[in-house]
Order: sequence, then structure tokens, then C-alpha cells
Amino acid sequence: MKKLIYTILFCLTLLNGYSQNIEYTEYKLDNGLHVILHQDNSAPVIATEVMYHIGSKDEIKGKSGFSHFFEHMCASSSANSPNIAKREWKQIISSKGGVANASTWKDRTNYFNFFPSNNLELAIWLQSERMLHAIIDQDQVDTQNEVVKEEKRDRIDNAPYAKLNYREIDKYMFTNHPYGQSVIGSFEDLDSASLEEFQEFYKKWYNPNNAVLVIAGDLEIEKTKNLIESYFGDIQNNNPKPSKPNIIQEPITEMIKVTEYDANIEIPAKIFSYITPRNSAKDSYVLNYISQVLTGGKSSRLYKKMVDEDKTALQVFSYGRYDQDYGTFSFFALPLGETSLEVLSDEMDSQIKRLQTELISEREFEKIKNQVETAFVQKNTSILGITSSLASYYLLYDNTSLINDEIEIYRSITREDIKEVANKYLNPNQRLDMDYVKKQ
Repeated sequence: MKKLIYTILFCLTLLNGYSQNIEYTEYKLDNGLHVILHQDNSAPVIATEVMYHIGSKDEIKGKSGFSHFFEHMCASSSANSPNIAKREWKQIISSKGGVANASTWKDRTNYFNFFPSNNLELAIWLQSERMLHAIIDQDQVDTQNEVVKEEKRDRIDNAPYAKLNYREIDKYMFTNHPYGQSVIGSFEDLDSASLEEFQEFYKKWYNPNNAVLVIAGDLEIEKTKNLIESYFGDIQNNNPKPSKPNIIQEPITEMIKVTEYDANIEIPAKIFSYITPRNSAKDSYVLNYISQVLTGGKSSRLYKKMVDEDKTALQVFSYGRYDQDYGTFSFFALPLGETSLEVLSDEMDSQIKRLQTELISEREFEKIKNQVETAFVQKNTSILGITSSLASYYLLYDNTSLINDEIEIYRSITREDIKEVANKYLNPNQRLDMDYVKKQ
């Protein structure tokens, strides 16, 4: 009982704390770099992130993997500049008690660092070096080509279920839209690319007018503005801001039935995956509710039915991945014992159909609503979380104010919305139906 009371008080503290909006300052430099600052002097730490509006979606056919390649080129210990000796980048960061990392996805590439706040100027300088002085030479290309290949072998080719984790299965769904392209790319494309092509890619995409800089933590706004102007203000754009075509993916109207093979697994999996709206659409938020209803914890419908009661599944979960143009919503189930994948399919369909035909109860709805709101609040309780959210909301959602307003979208969702959206997107003829089995 005491533990329950503490849990309730903790959740209420989070939700009440969120009533105080996250304040931020937002402006542009003359060169087009968008800047967002958030001041929080409660702890002596600072986080910076630069997010570039370039991802695998923007790569042309035959040149896949360039975005991810540049993540390594510009973020690894061998990402050098005239002012940083080769392979000293990580040493500089670690010697000051900092950490740094980067990632690439379909719409963006981001680089972040996290330091004690007395290293604010160093953090800003390091980010500016990447934009201003990154050297793209043959030595760099050859080195990072091998690093990327090793990563693909380690994380995709030789890791269980990796094709699912890295959404390699999207090629079956996005047959016209470039979301079907692999984020990590192909060895053949990287091997055939010339040094000049890599250099042109950098000049086209790594410019102030194609990026957002976010700094959050123990800072003073005016001092930070002056440092940003000093290190970023004179950086020139090598190209106009790239325009992006609006490519339409026709909806799935007939079930796509495929089998995918993976030599690294022992237990097969059943996957359903559906095309859904972009990240900012209200329906995407409703789908997050649906995920919680069906697989959000041990009391959720599919987990309780398949794992606890019928003991047909070792694990079952659902998740949405919502990007700038479209999203995906997927189910993943592992059979227990001799259970067939067809049985898993039938049980998942049964619970989806129930959601399509019956309103969830008020009690279940309130439970799910509290779970979703608490998860949202927790996402922005750390400086790194706030930094990432501000960058994403601006660059990928076109609306920085969502860091405060998004909670109201969740609160506007009704039980009727859940039923309507389940009927709108989660029908058998609208999905990829995959048997994911061991390669013999």
C-alpha cells in the first residue's frame, strides 16, 4: 500500500511539474541557422545538439547510405578539422568530462554532446567545427567506409531481428516513397561513390540554412547568444536550402504477404505493419493510445491474453514510428513452444477487431491516458531529453511549441477516436503480413 501511494505521488509530481511550461528562446542567425536556447540552472550541465535536415529519404538511387556515412565521418574520433588533429575528437570530449554521440534516420542526422556547464564554449566550438571545417578526403572516406561496413555486419547482418529494429522491412511497404530505402545503405553504393560525390553531399546538406542548433542547461541567454554568433555567425552557406519533393506513397489496399529469413534467430516471429500518417497528425497520437491498450505492459489486452492466459506467445508488443511524411504501426509476436505463427496472427486480429467494434471502458481509458501522459512528461525531465525534443519539434514537426502543447493533443483524444482510428488504419488488407523465420 505504501509503495502504491509513493508511486501515485511521484506521478502527480511529474504531471503537476509539467504545468510549468518549458521556456525557450528561439531565433535565426543571418546565415539561416535556427537557434533554440533553454535555460535551466538547477544543475551544472549543458547539452548541445545540431540536427541537420538530411536523412536516408533524401538520397538518390544508387547513392544509398550517404547520410549515415556522414554521421560517422563527422562524429567519430577521426572526424578531423584543421584545428583538431586526426583521431583526437573523442579525447578532447572525454578529457573535459563530456560525452557525445550521433544518429541518422530517414529525415534527419543529429549530433549532440553533454558537458559540465563550464565547458559551454568548448561544446559550441566543437559543433561549429563540424559545420565549418570537416575535411572530406580520401583517407577519411576509406577509413569510415570500413567502419560503416563493420557496423552493418555487426548490427544488421549478424544480429537477431535486426532487420526489424532498423526497419529494413519498409521496402515492402514504401514501394514509391524513399522511406523504403535502407538507412545504413549498401556496400556497393558506398564502394562505387567518388570522393567528389562525398564532398558535394557535404556542401549541399551541411549548411547553416539546413540545420537547427539547440543548447539547454546551465547557461545565460545573452552570453550564449554571443558565443553562438562568434562561432556560427560567419559560416557561409555552400548551397541554397535544398528543396524536397512531395513524394506520394499510395496506400496498401491488399495484404502484402511475405517471408523474411534471418540466420541469427532461433524463434520465428509474426509481424503486422501498417502505413500511418505523419508524425504531427492527430491520428498518430491516437495510435500511441492504441499501442498502450494492446501491449502497454502486463495488464494490456494482447499481453494478458497471449502471454498470461493462453500461453501462446513468449512476447508480444506494438509500436509506432512516425516520421515527417508517413509513419508505420507494427505488431511483433514470438511464439511459445510449438505455437504456430497462424495462431499468433489470429489472436492479434481478434484483439484488433475487438478494438474496432467496442469502445474501451472508461476505467481502461483513464489508465491508458495516465500512462501516456506520464511517459510524455518523463521524456522532458532531463536536459538531454529537452534538447532532443526541441530539435525534433522544430525540424521534423515544424512546431517548436509542441514541447508544451503536445500534451493537450493527447488530452483531447476520446474513446471514440480510438475506435475510429483502429478502423481507419488497422485492417488486414492494409498491412504487411510477415513471417520472420530462421534461415536454414
